[in-house]
Amino acid sequence: MDEIGVEIQKEEPTFETVVEDKTALLQELEQEEDLYLKYKKLARHLEMLDIQESYIKDEQANLKRELIRAQEEVKRIQSVPLVIGQFLEPIDQHTGIVGSTTGSNYVVRILSTLDRELLKPSSSVALHRHSNALVDILPPEADSSIAMLGKEERPDVTYQDIGGMDAQKQEIREAVELPLTHFDLYKKIGIDPPRGVLLYGPPGTGKTMLVKAVAHHTTASFIRVVGSEFVQKYLGEGPRMVRDVFRLARENAPAIIFIDEIDAIATKRFDAQTGADREVQRILLELLNQMDGFDQGSNVKVIMATNRADTLDPALLRPGRLDRKIEFPLPNRREKRLIFQTVTSKMNLSPDVDLEDYVSRPERLSSAEITSIVQGAGLQAVRKNRYVVLPADFEEAWKQNVKRQDETLDFCTLLLFFLYAAACPDFSSVFTRPVICYRSVCTLLDNIFLASRAFDGAREFSYNIQNTLFTLVLLRHHLPMEYSFREQD
Repeated sequence: MDEIGVEIQKEEPTFETVVEDKTALLQELEQEEDLYLKYKKLARHLEMLDIQESYIKDEQANLKRELIRAQEEVKRIQSVPLVIGQFLEPIDQHTGIVGSTTGSNYVVRILSTLDRELLKPSSSVALHRHSNALVDILPPEADSSIAMLGKEERPDVTYQDIGGMDAQKQEIREAVELPLTHFDLYKKIGIDPPRGVLLYGPPGTGKTMLVKAVAHHTTASFIRVVGSEFVQKYLGEGPRMVRDVFRLARENAPAIIFIDEIDAIATKRFDAQTGADREVQRILLELLNQMDGFDQGSNVKVIMATNRADTLDPALLRPGRLDRKIEFPLPNRREKRLIFQTVTSKMNLSPDVDLEDYVSRPERLSSAEITSIVQGAGLQAVRKNRYVVLPADFEEAWKQNVKRQDETLDFCTLLLFFLYAAACPDFSSVFTRPVICYRSVCTLLDNIFLASRAFDGAREFSYNIQNTLFTLVLLRHHLPMEYSFREQD
C-alpha cells in the first residue's frame, strides 16, 4: 500500500528456520539411543512448538487488524472525489502512464489490489487527487461520452412504420445491413462493401427515423453520437473521443456508428484564426484517419446524417470514406399518400375523413410536418372528448401546422401592387390588359428571385407569388377560374 501512503510492517520469514530446526532435531533423535533423553528432547520441542503456535496466532491477529485498517484506508481514499483519467500504457507491475483531463500525462503508482487484466490502454481510471495514484478502474459503461445502445434500449421502429422512402430503404439496407449479415457475398464477387453512408436532406424528411429502423432490424452493436459532443473544453479531448468511439466499435464488432449532425465538426477546412476552430479541424482530421484506416474485416459501418451536405469537407465525401450518399427530399404526392396512410393506420378515423384531399394540396410538407398534422388532429379529438377523429379536426390541425395563404395575403397584395407598377409602363394597363401585366410581372419575378438567387427557396417563393397574382387577377376582372392566359396571349 506504499503507493497511497499506507505503511504495513513487514516481518522476517521464519518458515525456513523452522524447517531447518526440525530437520536437525530429527537427525539428532535418530542418533540418540537413550529413550528417556529422546522423550525429554521431544517434550522440549513440543513446548517450543506451542510457543511458536501462540506467536503465529498473535501475528495472524495483528495481520488481520492491519488488513482491516488498510481496507478502511482504501475505502476512505476511494470515497473522496477522484480525478477521471485515461490509462495509456504500463511501465511495470507497479507503475504506469495515465492522461488527465487537463491534457497532461503522468507516471503514477498503481494500487496493488487492482486487477491488472482489466487495466487496458484507453480504459477510464480514477486517480487520487493529491498523489495521482491509480486507485480504481472504471467500467466501460461509465464513460458518458460514448453511448452504446443495449438490447432493451433498441428503438421499436420498423421499416413498415415508415411511409414511402422505398428507394432510401433499399439503398441503406444494401449499404449497411447486407455487408453485416452476408459479407461472403462481397468476398465472392471480389469487391469491398461500402464503408460509410451519408444521409442528407431537409429537416424532418425521415433520416433519423430510418436509422432507428436499421438499429431495430440488425443485431449489431449500435453507437449513437452527435457531432457537437466531440467538441470538448480541453484540447485533445475531441480527437480522443473519436478514437474511443471507433475502438469501442471494433471491440464490439459487428457494430454501427451513427453520427448525427455531422456538419458540426466536418465543415470545409479554412485558415483557422482561433484555437476553437483549430480544435474542430483536428477532430475532423482524426475522423478522416479513423474512417480511412479501420479494417474492412472488422464489420464496422458508419452512418452520418446532416441537413447541410454542401458545407461538408470534400475529403470526407470522397469514395472510400462515404461510399454512399442517400438523399432525402421532400415527399412527392405518392409518398405523401403513403405517409398519411402509415401514420393514420392505428387511428380511429371518421368515414368522412378524406386523406386524398390533404395529399392533393399543393403545399410541400415534410414527413415530420405530416406526422404533426395527424397528431394535432388526434389531439383536437381528445380535447373535445371524442373517440373519433373528424374532418374538422384535420382542418384545424392543418391550419395550425401549415402557413395559410390568407395570412400573407395583405403583404402579397401590397407587393404585387408595386410589381404591377414596375412591370407595366402604362399603369392604366393594369386594369385594361391584365393578361399582359400578369406575364410581365411573372417575368420580373423570375429575373429578381432566380437570376440573383437571393435566398434558398427563391423559385418556390416566386411561384407562390405568381399563383397569388393569378388568383387576384381572376377575381379583379371577374374571369372564370379555368381561364387560361396562354390562350388569350
